[in-house]
Amino acid sequence: MTEVQVRQVSYDFTGRTALLIGGTTGIGRATALAFARAGANLFVAGLGTAHGESLGQEIKAAGKTEYEFLEVDVRNADAMADLHARAFERFGRIDIAFNNAGMSSRAAPVQDVSEADFYQLIDVNLKGIFLGLKHQVPHMIERGGGAIVNTSSLFGVMGYATTAVYCASKWGVIGLTNSVALEVARKNIRINAIAPGSVMTPLLTDMFGSPQSARDTVLPVIPMGRISDPSEIAQLVLFLSSDAASFITGQAVIIDGGGFVAGADQL
Repeated sequence: MTEVQVRQVSYDFTGRTALLIGGTTGIGRATALAFARAGANLFVAGLGTAHGESLGQEIKAAGKTEYEFLEVDVRNADAMADLHARAFERFGRIDIAFNNAGMSSRAAPVQDVSEADFYQLIDVNLKGIFLGLKHQVPHMIERGGGAIVNTSSLFGVMGYATTAVYCASKWGVIGLTNSVALEVARKNIRINAIAPGSVMTPLLTDMFGSPQSARDTVLPVIPMGRISDPSEIAQLVLFLSSDAASFITGQAVIIDGGGFVAGADQL
């Protein structure tokens, strides 16, 4: 696989606070570090206290920003309400929210997917983002605006055999994003989604069984010839959260190395 050096674009989020849900590993962790380098204060939620603590050590070592972590199960409505209350109290206002919590599933035809597996995917990938929006939108309306980014997937804009329920959950994220963006378009709140293709994270390797299996499956259909690095996805999140994206809302931005435009039928 071709290695890539990701050129970091400079943003300045000094004085702003970002809430990242699903921020301890993969895309979320890379985004938290990118926001920290840009000067934002961070409230990060996710699973894995050890991951949250190690992320905090990296951020605090930079000495630029304030950081707090809370372990949260995004399926739990009471826990999500408490998370947002604590974040609002800790920093006074949340300017940016990144709803990134998600999970994959092992590839299987729909008849082999259990009802329990169905509800777990929907609860994490879709309900979790709904619960985030439910608390973030009123807060931002009250404080005069903000930016929200939700994580969908390339499989949120196209179907893929053996991942039907995962695709359904990610299509739902885009439906939420589009609709809620319209609800708040005149309230100085922008809501967008990212739709990443293959990113070398635990989620990808879990879906295909191993890093090598993931490479063998997806590399032949990525025109750029490589799997993306989480830091590349983080750059898109920062852009959509920044004033540089001031006229962009209700969009699902595909970031996949050209796979979608090359033809989904190749997959």
